[in-house]
Amino acid sequence: MHILLIFIDGIGLGDDNSEINPFAAADLPTLNALANGNRWLRSTGIQTSPRAVFVPTDPRMGMAGRPQSGSGQAAILTGKNIPQLIGEHYGPKPNAPIRDLLNEDNFFKQVVQKGKTAALLEAYPPPWHQGINSGKNLPSSYQWAAHSAGVPYMDEHDLRTGRALSGDWTGEGWHSQLGYTDTPLLTPYEAGKRLVAISRQYDFAMMSHWLTDVVGHRGTLAEGVRLLEIFDGVMQGVLDTWDDDEGLTLITSDHGNMEEIGSRKHTENDVPTVIIGAEKTQFAQGLVDLAGLVPRMTAALGV
Repeated sequence: MHILLIFIDGIGLGDDNSEINPFAAADLPTLNALANGNRWLRSTGIQTSPRAVFVPTDPRMGMAGRPQSGSGQAAILTGKNIPQLIGEHYGPKPNAPIRDLLNEDNFFKQVVQKGKTAALLEAYPPPWHQGINSGKNLPSSYQWAAHSAGVPYMDEHDLRTGRALSGDWTGEGWHSQLGYTDTPLLTPYEAGKRLVAISRQYDFAMMSHWLTDVVGHRGTLAEGVRLLEIFDGVMQGVLDTWDDDEGLTLITSDHGNMEEIGSRKHTENDVPTVIIGAEKTQFAQGLVDLAGLVPRMTAALGV
């Protein structure tokens, strides 16, 4: 049994409006199949398909205001209602109270303390490592959680040797944005297959895709559609490689954003959680908010 957690930053369940919602406009046969043939929208509701259970999931957790990345990601990885514990939704990076809660306990730490293995599978370029190591930049909540458990951040060498993936899935950004000319380039389908292969080396592996949040804040509908269609190809590769009896693949998010292109603010919409694996129905039972993921992962992994 192992768990692959695919975190897609800033995607919520919005209206069926193809002028502002990439989920309503994009061609997404694989993602829609995971929701029993439905688009990922506010109206979709809980859906069960042969490969997955799709669960609209509450990121608000009883607190007024717009959910934020720092507290939402921490809730995903601690199993605690972080907004209620700190008295607000907070982000994008974790403040001191969130960092204290992540240091106290998170799923990475639970896995490692039980003698099992965990990894954060995104490869970060040298400038990112320099910013973190110098203290100039603060890790996000999920990065902080991994680091607090002693899980190392992947780097350029890990990307080159196939032990990690680029945050944009294909590695194209390392060429076009970072100036590399010899790092791996993958198709989305190849990236999905490699993601599963790498995840099999660990009891718990997490992969983060944050470009959806960036596009949600200041991108265009066309850019959002492109990102989702790439992710659709990634998930086709995942599904073709993943054996449902080997564990659980989970997809979730921290807050809504990209489903309302043109608004720079987060939404208060539910976010999608997708559970893939033989134990999908058991995992989905009673799941209502982001704090419900860790207790179920704990039970599934035996930690």
